Amino acid sequence: MSLSKRRVAIVLLLAVVLATGLTYGWHVLHRPPSGVTVLYGDVDIREIDLAFRQSGRLQSMLVDEGARVKSGELVATLDDVPFREALAAAHADVGIARANLTKLLHGNRPQEIAEARDAVAQAKADDVNARSDAVRQQSLLASGSSSQRIVDAANAASRAADAKLASAQQALNLALAGFRQEDVDAGRAQLAAAKAAEASAQTALSDTRLLAPADAIVLSRVREPGSMVTPQAPVYTLTVLSPVYVRAYVKETDLGKMVPGTAVEVSSDSIHHVYHGTIGFVSPRAEFTPKSVETTDLRTDLVYRIRVTIQQPDAELRQGMPVTVRLVH
Repeated sequence: MSLSKRRVAIVLLLAVVLATGLTYGWHVLHRPPSGVTVLYGDVDIREIDLAFRQSGRLQSMLVDEGARVKSGELVATLDDVPFREALAAAHADVGIARANLTKLLHGNRPQEIAEARDAVAQAKADDVNARSDAVRQQSLLASGSSSQRIVDAANAASRAADAKLASAQQALNLALAGFRQEDVDAGRAQLAAAKAAEASAQTALSDTRLLAPADAIVLSRVREPGSMVTPQAPVYTLTVLSPVYVRAYVKETDLGKMVPGTAVEVSSDSIHHVYHGTIGFVSPRAEFTPKSVETTDLRTDLVYRIRVTIQQPDAELRQGMPVTVRLVH
């Protein structure tokens, strides 16, 4: 072998040895110390598609993309004129139903009862006159001064007067008794239905104001004022700020170390800061299912999802960011 070839072989051998040493050193430096379990995951993406519960014309959009909003803050409104008109109509229906129930509970007016009494008195007078005329015609028939036809007519008139008196008396009894209980119950039901419709109209009016459900950042502004919107059609997409969750995966062999409430450290390559958190949830189901023939090696490929709650997060810890979770035990 020539001298130049020997030199090349020696250089290549030294390069391989150097690369092997560097690789081993890197793994030694980056290998977690004994008693430390390292997991890899990312910050959970938590978004809300914010929409109205009512249909209508979008009147105002009060925040822009990137804005921070507080829980309960007004962010958008619908044109509320149709809803106010519907509420006014429902309120009027409640008034009508309440007045009708009051009438049913109070019964007939004193004037109506007095009128019924007068009708009974008039019917009694007519009945007395009809009876007297029938008796008189019967006596005239005996003396030959009247005919049988006249007597029969007088008796029929007397019976009609009796029926009219009985009818007038029944009308007076009904006036004194007032309305039936069934009518009163129906009136109460009508008032309850009117009140329910009024409450629904009030809720619909309140739904024209869209409020932020949590502290969040406006990720996207989907609609603009003047647009017609329908229920469940998003007008904003929000990113929830708190709490901040980290999603990570643990091997089946380390699953016993993942106890809810255990403290962990969370870090990211782009942030020179270590966050503290606690394990809050461990999935009862494996995320990866091995082949049907399970060997000892295949069982170790099982992973389970865990959720870590970050304590005192800041704006640097962004959703979707890859992070490293360290559990010291």
